[in-house]
Amino acid sequence: MNNGNVDEQLRNLQARYQNALTKWNRLDAKKNLLEEQLSQKIAELDSYFETVDTYEKARVLLQQSAEFAREQAKQQIETLVTNALQYVFGPLFSFQIELDEHGNKPIAEFYVVSEYEGIKVKTRPQDSRGGGVVDIVTLALRVAIIETIHPRKTGPLLLDEPGKHVSGDYVYSLYEFLKSLSTMFNRQIIMITHNYHLAQSGDLAYEVSIRDGVSEVTKIDSA
Repeated sequence: MNNGNVDEQLRNLQARYQNALTKWNRLDAKKNLLEEQLSQKIAELDSYFETVDTYEKARVLLQQSAEFAREQAKQQIETLVTNALQYVFGPLFSFQIELDEHGNKPIAEFYVVSEYEGIKVKTRPQDSRGGGVVDIVTLALRVAIIETIHPRKTGPLLLDEPGKHVSGDYVYSLYEFLKSLSTMFNRQIIMITHNYHLAQSGDLAYEVSIRDGVSEVTKIDSA
C-alpha cells in the first residue's frame, strides 16, 4: 500500500469522523431541547394538578357543610376570592360559586365574572384572562379553606411561587395583597419565589444561588 492510498484513507476517516461528530452534536442539541421542553411540560402539569387539588378541597368543604353553614362558607369564600381578584386586577372582577344537587349530593362550580365595556362575562377561572387569574383564585381559595375550616389551623402560610403566571404589571398589587392577607389573618407568610420584585416585598428576603455546586445565601434589601 503506497503513501497516497494511506493519505486518502486517512482523509476519508477524518471526513467520516467529522460528519459523525456534527451529527452527534446536532442530535445532542436536539436531545437537550427536548429534555428542556419535557421539564417545562412536567412543571405545567404539576401546576395544573395543584390547581385541581385546590378546587377539589374547596368543593369538598362546601359539600360536607350543612345547608346553613354551606351558604355561609360559600359567601365567605366568594368574598375573599373576589377581594383578591379586585385587589390585583381591579374592580371589574368578581368570583361566584354556584351550588347544585346531583343525586342528593351538593356540587360546587367556580366562576370568574369580569366586565368589559359594560358587558359581564362569566367564565371558569382557567378560561379567564390567562394563568394570572387562575393563580390568584387558587391562592385565595387556599387561604379561604384554611380560614373557614374548624377548628382553625394556626401557623404561617407557606407559599411556593405565588402568582408565578401573574404579569409584571400586577406584581406590585400582588405583593400588596399578600401583605394585606398577613395583616388580616395575623399570619406570617413564608414564600419561595423567582420574582425579585416580589421577594423584595418581604420584611426579610434572602437570595439562594448555586456556584460550582455550592449553595450561597445572601440577604437582599426588602421594600
